[in-house]
Amino acid sequence: MAAVAIALSACAGAPVQEMSDARQAVAAARAAGAAERAGIELDVATDLLSKAEASLQRGDYGTARRQAEQARSHAINAQKMATTASES
Repeated sequence: MAAVAIALSACAGAPVQEMSDARQAVAAARAAGAAERAGIELDVATDLLSKAEASLQRGDYGTARRQAEQARSHAINAQKMATTASES
C-alpha cells in the first residue's frame, strides 16, 4: 500500500525536473548541430516539448511528464546523430 501511495504522489506534482531535463536536452542537441544533421529527430523533440508545456499549463501533469521524458529521449538521439554525423 505504501508503494502505491508513493507512486501516486510522484505523479501528482508538476514534473519540474522532467521539463527542465527536456529543455536542456533540446538546447544541447541544437548546440551540437542537430538542426542541420538530425532535423527530423530534433523537430520531434521540440514538438513533444511544446506539447508537454501545454499539458503542464492545463495541469495534466502525468501527460506532461511522459511528453517531457519522450522529448528528452528524442533530443538525446538527435544530439547523438548530430555528433556522429560531424565525426564522419
